[in-house]
Amino acid sequence: MNVLGTSPAGAGAAGTGGEIIKDSSEATFVADVIETSREVPVIVDFWAPWCGPCRQIGPALEQAVKAQKGKVRLVKVDVDQNQRIAAQLRVQSIPAVFAFFEGQPVDGFMGAVPPSEINAFVKRLVDMAGGGGIDEALEQAEQMLVEGAAADAAQVFAAVLGEEPNHARALAGLVRAELAVGNVEQARQTLAAAPAEIAGDPALAAARAAIELAEQTRETGEAGELRARLEADPDDHQARFDLALALIAEGEREAAVDALLELFRRDREWNGGAAREQLFKLFESFGPKDPVTLKGRRRLSSMIFN
Repeated sequence: MNVLGTSPAGAGAAGTGGEIIKDSSEATFVADVIETSREVPVIVDFWAPWCGPCRQIGPALEQAVKAQKGKVRLVKVDVDQNQRIAAQLRVQSIPAVFAFFEGQPVDGFMGAVPPSEINAFVKRLVDMAGGGGIDEALEQAEQMLVEGAAADAAQVFAAVLGEEPNHARALAGLVRAELAVGNVEQARQTLAAAPAEIAGDPALAAARAAIELAEQTRETGEAGELRARLEADPDDHQARFDLALALIAEGEREAAVDALLELFRRDREWNGGAAREQLFKLFESFGPKDPVTLKGRRRLSSMIFN
């Protein structure tokens, strides 16, 4: 089988990309994928010439793999001509994409996905293998969190911890990723398992604050109901405070900060200075470099000193 002649547009990279992108068969699959993945991550693209969605992801996969300049390989398998391999990996529909590292499948997806997700998938695999460096991997994971891809971020943070179990930033990131998918109990257990030598790290203090915040927002009312209460009585400080917590629970971080700042403006001493105390908790949980933290701190300072 020659993918160069039959595969979706763009698959000709198999002829120009050397061993980075290649075809495989039942006879060579073990060498092409299992053995090669012990040296470098390997992505396997199960496709067929008649598969429309395969024509969408094929070029994007090849482009993403080529961009990594040898840090990851792409192997293409025509399911019509290699049915035994597809059956062994339980491929029931195509396109189906699997990632192998150290001889084992470690990630994958099925169906057509946007190029941005393909790029993130390939980059995540490279980072998992240490090809992009730990700092770069953590930056990528942080960006995944910002973009809402918490599960993907958790995989990267966990991969870093597999290399460096005492990496405070990675552990804190894993906690925040677990919180982002609503798994408060798992986040608490992850933090509790932190090695003693990094327990006092500022990154873990921020993660601890994030857990406390998640627990605090569990019993909040609906934001719509709280807004209605404020429309009826703008001086209902408890409603405004509860609204901030409800907004945090909904992921509306900046709106939550706005609500607390407005409460502080109206009555900075209400409930023992609860608005300012809650703002500090938010800033700690967001992290000192977060744009919402930086903007919120500036506004709070302006109110305090004016």
